[in-house]
Amino acid sequence: MTTPPAADWLRLDQQICFSLNAASRAFGGVYRVILKDLGLTYPQYLVMLLLWEHGDLPVKKLGEHLRLDSGTLSPLLKRLEASGLVRRERSTEDERSVEVRLTEDGAALRGRALNVPLRIATATGFDIDEIRELRSRLDQLTSALDAAALTEAPDAPPA
Repeated sequence: MTTPPAADWLRLDQQICFSLNAASRAFGGVYRVILKDLGLTYPQYLVMLLLWEHGDLPVKKLGEHLRLDSGTLSPLLKRLEASGLVRRERSTEDERSVEVRLTEDGAALRGRALNVPLRIATATGFDIDEIRELRSRLDQLTSALDAAALTEAPDAPPA
């Protein structure tokens, strides 16, 4: 692999972050169309995926899985609750914790969502092995960037 000349480093077409952002925005456009029939936004869909997979979850756990802070997650959960898809209830074991539970309508929506991953996979033009490889590489990239962010933080102790 050849390294581009220093003068090219600041070109937009040399920025991996831009390519990832453009791909993310393109995914958002496809999801917007596909999820419209379900009445969900992409972030709401992610919450529903977690609840369909794991069952009831504390808000804190949802935020950890989705890498979202409570300021972003709370309004999203309020909209899902207003739509009748989830219920938020204080934990009986720890009143500081709020549990998110699927309603009957939220659980039933899972059946209508079953075709979403296939439609997204088809939209990528990749076969299943290419999708798995890309996902694996993106997971590696995320881990590397998380580690780098810790070491690059201004208040991080020297390694």
